[in-house]
Amino acid sequence: MVTRSYSNLLELASGESPPPSFDQLNRRIPRVVDIMSNLDNDYPSDLSAVSPSSVSPKDRVIIVANQLPIRVHRKLDNQGWTFDWVEDSLLLQLKDGLGEDDVEVIYVGCLQEEIHLNEQEEVSQILLETFKCVPTFLPPELFSRFYHGFCKQQLWPLFHYMLPLSPDLGGRFDRSLWQAYVSVNKIFADKILEVINPEDDFVWVHDYHLMVLPTFLRKRFNRVKLGFFLHSPFPSSEIYKTLPVREELLRALLNSDLIGFHTFDYARHFLSCCSRMLGLSYESKRGYIGLEYYGRTVSIKILAVGIHMGQLKSVLSLSETEKKVAELKSQFRDRGRVMMLGVDDMDIFKGISLKLLAMEQFLIQHPEWRGKVVLVQIANPARGRGRDVQEVQAETYSTVKRINETFGQPGYEPVILIDKPLPFYEKIAYYVVAECCLVTAVRDGMNLIPYEYIISRQGNEKLDKALELDPCNRKKSMLVVSEFIGCSPSLSGAIRVNPWNIDAVAEAMDCAIEMAEAEKQLRHEKHYRYVSTHDVGYWAHSFLQDLERACKDHGRRRCWGIGFGLGFRVVALDQSFRKLSIEHIVSAYRRTKKRAILLDYDGTLMPQASIDKSPSSKSIEILNKLCRDENNMVFLVSARSRTTLDAWFSPCENLGLAAEHGYFMRLKRNAEWETHGPAADCCWKQIAEPVMKLYTETTDGSTIEDKETSLVWSYEDSDPDFGSCQAKELLDHLESVLANEPVSVKSGQTIVEVKPQGVNKGLVAERILSSMQESGMLPDFVLCIGDDRSDEDMFEVVMNSIAGPSLSPTAEIFACTVGRKPSRAKYYLEDTVEIVRLMQGLASVSEEAAPTS
Repeated sequence: MVTRSYSNLLELASGESPPPSFDQLNRRIPRVVDIMSNLDNDYPSDLSAVSPSSVSPKDRVIIVANQLPIRVHRKLDNQGWTFDWVEDSLLLQLKDGLGEDDVEVIYVGCLQEEIHLNEQEEVSQILLETFKCVPTFLPPELFSRFYHGFCKQQLWPLFHYMLPLSPDLGGRFDRSLWQAYVSVNKIFADKILEVINPEDDFVWVHDYHLMVLPTFLRKRFNRVKLGFFLHSPFPSSEIYKTLPVREELLRALLNSDLIGFHTFDYARHFLSCCSRMLGLSYESKRGYIGLEYYGRTVSIKILAVGIHMGQLKSVLSLSETEKKVAELKSQFRDRGRVMMLGVDDMDIFKGISLKLLAMEQFLIQHPEWRGKVVLVQIANPARGRGRDVQEVQAETYSTVKRINETFGQPGYEPVILIDKPLPFYEKIAYYVVAECCLVTAVRDGMNLIPYEYIISRQGNEKLDKALELDPCNRKKSMLVVSEFIGCSPSLSGAIRVNPWNIDAVAEAMDCAIEMAEAEKQLRHEKHYRYVSTHDVGYWAHSFLQDLERACKDHGRRRCWGIGFGLGFRVVALDQSFRKLSIEHIVSAYRRTKKRAILLDYDGTLMPQASIDKSPSSKSIEILNKLCRDENNMVFLVSARSRTTLDAWFSPCENLGLAAEHGYFMRLKRNAEWETHGPAADCCWKQIAEPVMKLYTETTDGSTIEDKETSLVWSYEDSDPDFGSCQAKELLDHLESVLANEPVSVKSGQTIVEVKPQGVNKGLVAERILSSMQESGMLPDFVLCIGDDRSDEDMFEVVMNSIAGPSLSPTAEIFACTVGRKPSRAKYYLEDTVEIVRLMQGLASVSEEAAPTS
């Protein structure tokens, strides 16, 4: 039966009634530790080397993907199945970077063949015991709606920048397909639960098929060590935000500890979506990018996957490869022809037709190459299906036919189209012989074709002999690659092109052929150094290393889940950080007699989102009740100007005010304002203000606030991404021009502020506590509440005062921040509503204790 939590999640995901249960999926396979060596005769009977039950304790990684790296064949007698590894599967190859002696790998995923229900138990046992694979069996109809429906009709086109502007351009959003997607992710989670040791195992989830899986795992195990790598592009926020379930997918990914992308562009788009749609900001510290999400730091990894050097070199050494290379040499080189090569899947994003049009243009613009240059286009079978694939095929065939009819000669075809599956060694042989490799995809997550080409061109002694090359000569290669593929940034020696610009691609072809031999050699050597050192093993090792670093604080945090359905997330806080109990603090307030209360205003007593920032009559009433209690010293500590605070809080006779972070202070309404800090020489404003005005003019929605001792540039009403970018630039600019001035430049929540040095809210707290000590009013109760970075200085001073001379030995200290986030405060309350409720409770105690007149 489908679990109740499962049904709730699906209801929330779909907005409809829960889906039918899939009873047949509930069959559990034995846990890894319970495996017995009882196998089919086709498999070795002695499994001591592979049985997890016999392995000594070591790190274990559970790798989860849509498909297992297993090839399945029905036996000839139609009784049972045979299995073997898919050697060129990335999931299998990445094991090289983990070290088989140090890390045990378990795979979870689907098989390529449908297994009958009666055979699933036996197949599961064989795969687990022999291959350490956990198969996920999906009903065909569910798999079709999941994979061919939501994944291929909605996510895949959108992630490749294709919007469903009409029914013919990608599938319109279908909630039933989304529900199938969520269902399958939940089934995958259930399979993982059968084998995971949540305290020790690492889980590594791959690609867009399983983007909500992290939520299901995090909900079951709050401290699960979970990494996710997206192998496709991640689109810009303008494209991504058209997805109706955009926030659900983002929040699901943020339940990972580490999220990996091939390029900075993909990561930047993801971070922009988190900023624009979830209001999250990121920071870069010591080379690592992190997103703060409910007390957890979600790390971002940017590293392109590599190829498997060992496998490629072994194929290069095959006699079949050598024979095919000799055959291609006689077909092309011996006839004085230059071969250019394209290897692409037959789908709409690989740009095959654009490449062919560029070849046509090349032959028109450079007639001298007619009869000499041949483009061999290997078209792998499409992974998807539908009318768009048929249209690509039809256009490809017609364009090839037109080019060959126009420019062909007896014994010469300018384009050779190979549209059948080729053995891997044959593809490698084409790489070895090709003078130039062309990749003109209009959008591709990574594309390892250029990497394979570079390693193949390095060759070996046998291939040099087959090509009649001097082994002492330096190797060469040339690449023409699209700007829109993931490997492009790592290939700085390639000729990068916009595949939509047919003329530019045609000229790049000519440039690649005509380039000086020495230049080709230098570019090849540069690429070879990178590709050979950044292989798939390096990528996998680097990712797992960063995942381990991202999870190192799990044991030191208190974790609990909040939210429903796909909005579930985990709050992670320091062990000592907890929610402030209003009952507890009211009790402490009631039994103490000398109290210091320090309050921030914006974001603490007044919500940040409010347009009218002036205090309500209710707030004034509460403050007055607290201030009338002769046992209280109440101070409002704000960044606002003293003019503003004076006007807003004039009804509060005994309220102490600290303006502009404490530069100005007064004890009560009738007292004079005192200055604390260096003399206010604001000549620096003549330098800073023109700089701020420049950024205000170029940042729509930004403003400047000129205070007596400080200048504040705010981008609260600007585009969040652009405003944040401009704020960083402004911060650097101001720090540079004000380097010799007695001021500090700080960034805050949507602001950049310049203020005198030596002025902060922490010093206000010090002065208030010292003043109370000098007057013989040693505090036995301190309450300090704030919401942003500037208030952290107050928290630090208050917490460091414990057991100090400025407080009573029995003092009760309550440093409280607004919202659950990393802070020097020991307590938190959720929002300003809870803060006001707390203050109201304290005011009621003071009112009760007040003498009646």
